[in-house]
Amino acid sequence: MNALGNATGILPKTVEVLPRVTPEQRQAILSAPRTTEAHRAFMSDIPAMTMVETGGAATDRTMPQIFTVAAWNLERCLFPETSAALLASQAPDVVLLTEVDCGMARTAQRHPTAELAASLGMHYSYGVEFFELGLGGETERPYCVDDHNKAGWHGNAVLSRAAPLSSVMIRLDDHGHWYVAGEFGCDPNQPRIGGRMAIATIIPTVAGNLCVVSVHLESNADSAHRGGQMERLIKAIENFAPGLPVVIGGDLNTGNSKESPNWQDESLFDIARMHGFSWDNNADGVTTRRSYLTPHPTRSMKLDWFASRGLSMDGARIVPALDINGEPLSDHELIVGHFAMP
Repeated sequence: MNALGNATGILPKTVEVLPRVTPEQRQAILSAPRTTEAHRAFMSDIPAMTMVETGGAATDRTMPQIFTVAAWNLERCLFPETSAALLASQAPDVVLLTEVDCGMARTAQRHPTAELAASLGMHYSYGVEFFELGLGGETERPYCVDDHNKAGWHGNAVLSRAAPLSSVMIRLDDHGHWYVAGEFGCDPNQPRIGGRMAIATIIPTVAGNLCVVSVHLESNADSAHRGGQMERLIKAIENFAPGLPVVIGGDLNTGNSKESPNWQDESLFDIARMHGFSWDNNADGVTTRRSYLTPHPTRSMKLDWFASRGLSMDGARIVPALDINGEPLSDHELIVGHFAMP
């Protein structure tokens, strides 16, 4: 099986701890040519790229019929304790996380997903978007506690009060968008193996099973590229959870890599609608802000969204990503949606 999985795009293997990249594998990556072929070979050779780590402890047997979903790009998660406090204030039943480190020097080699799950009394499913070869960008390096990463993982997660019946990885590309030299405009200061992906889980509710999906689409691309990723994601969801109600949430990078960050002309909205999804349960307003790692943002954008199918919607809001002292926790606001099973 390659890094994109079988024809369905689904990678179902779960483990208690993701196996780390060996020193020999890391050296091979550093010395290899920056080509798509080399990248695909590494994606297939690194076991963690096709696995989901599961852990934590669920507090409920099932979710209620009316439930709350929070989605948040945590921008590495520099502050697990105060981030958990903000999430707890919204009383979510499900949390969809993107851009979460694990074993990275810039976040003190911690596993923030596991820490958030423990604090919130939730189960977690975590998957690797990128294996980071470096220590991060210019604003991240002052936070590094070491000159190396113990694991080097950066990815997405689903947290839930009820333990999922199944958790899978859905890979959306494996061509090396952030690895192939020069071809896609990758950042030479952030060498990495991986690609955009989603974590999907099936969770029991008192009214039947529900599929929830945490996704991160490509920032360094155009509308057509993100539309293709959305098409692939939905097809994988339909194979994984046929006929189930679905909530997709996360950072869709709508309007990114454009001179004017206009999200309205993104093709992914109509693509999802053609598959029966609604975008109605989203609050008006931008979802980006100044943060410690993004101290001087040049644009205000609406990047974070919910799409749902087969559910009633009961409102959504954008929650400022600030701690109790008004200090920023991320460069993305927290979005919260309320839904009901039929």
